[in-house]
Amino acid sequence: MQQTNSKATALYDLITGDEDARVCKDIPDESCKHQPVNFFLHLLSNFFTKLADEVASARLVFPWVLGLLGAPMLLVSLAVPIREAGVLLPQLFIAAKIRAKALRKYVWMLGGLLSGFALWACGFALMLDFQAEKASWLIFAALLVFSFARGICSVAAKDVLGKTVSKSRRGTLMGLATSVSGIFTLLLGLNLGFYNQIKNNEVILASLFGIAGLCWIVASIAIWAIREEPGATEGGGNAGIEALKSLRLLKDDKPFRNFVIVRTLLLSVSLGAPMLIILAQNALGNAALIGLFLIVSGLANTVSGYVWGRLADYSSRSLMAIASGINALVGIAVLLVLQLEANINTLTLFVSAYFMASVCLAGVRLGRKTLLVDMATAETRSAYVAVSNTAIGFLILIIGALVSLLAGQNTHAMLWAFSGLSALACVLSPVLLPAQQA
Repeated sequence: MQQTNSKATALYDLITGDEDARVCKDIPDESCKHQPVNFFLHLLSNFFTKLADEVASARLVFPWVLGLLGAPMLLVSLAVPIREAGVLLPQLFIAAKIRAKALRKYVWMLGGLLSGFALWACGFALMLDFQAEKASWLIFAALLVFSFARGICSVAAKDVLGKTVSKSRRGTLMGLATSVSGIFTLLLGLNLGFYNQIKNNEVILASLFGIAGLCWIVASIAIWAIREEPGATEGGGNAGIEALKSLRLLKDDKPFRNFVIVRTLLLSVSLGAPMLIILAQNALGNAALIGLFLIVSGLANTVSGYVWGRLADYSSRSLMAIASGINALVGIAVLLVLQLEANINTLTLFVSAYFMASVCLAGVRLGRKTLLVDMATAETRSAYVAVSNTAIGFLILIIGALVSLLAGQNTHAMLWAFSGLSALACVLSPVLLPAQQA
């Protein structure tokens, strides 16, 4: 065991650039000696969950499956908002229960196992001899369960990360996981040229859900192995009462309120990417090219994840400003090219734009996650995560409903709006968000 720890420490030093692995700025002293091992267990868990999110993508695979089964358009259009909001909305009430647990990794495990089983249920619904309509509703129900389970993981995972991995190392960890999972996503896209065949091949789709479910099970095992010290349990009372108390953070805690404002503006980065896909589909008229966008997404995560992670550890608010600013420029550039009817190959235009948008989305996600974990204390971390996610969840439902109604009518206007909000996020991030603390 000592030899294993020594090897983990040496590799940890190489990745983080530490001469001494005992950089423990805001974690318990007891956790310091376990940090190298915990770093790699978190890395393993993050890798498998990110890979699962790509293999069973809510932006691609779920809508594709529901469309294949002939599901009502209501289910198809609600897949992404329900997936995102279902993760975020319950967290305000879950957080109080999680704070009552001295060891939160077991809560993460519960959510991870439930996520895996929900994805397996989707695969079984495709494989079993159900009527298409019944299978559609079963998969949609499993999506709801999966979203709720992800919400459990979201609160618990950030809390466990904050207790076991030091500030200035978390961005590197998440960035490395993004890059490695991006490599595997890229390989998946290259080796599974399934988008031409997938329309009539439930076996391939069921296999994707099976692989994604297995990823969640493996991630849960990795979390179980983390050496977590017991934490504070204050604030673990009645969920409803504690939820209402937590909402006061939006009024009383100015740095946190500013974070929620900026994060709301940054929704434009994630919601703008689907607008590019809609424009690409309309311009290219080839559904098989969706596979190419999967490859592009994996490549973007691969080349940007580690770099973004290191920048997040240096200054997460600068990362958010840079990523949102580039995203705004990408959207505006695409719109101007289309409006001016410039002599540029359409496929090249959209592939390049989607690549940059994916790079920006990876940067925004890493920046906001790192900043939120770093600005919180052990006592406020669960509440910060839950309140911000609940507020964003409500907004996603509202904005998602509006986008589903308006995007098909005026996609250009929606992309202009999202590009403008990204530009505003770029300007306000350095102004409103706290500077990185040493």
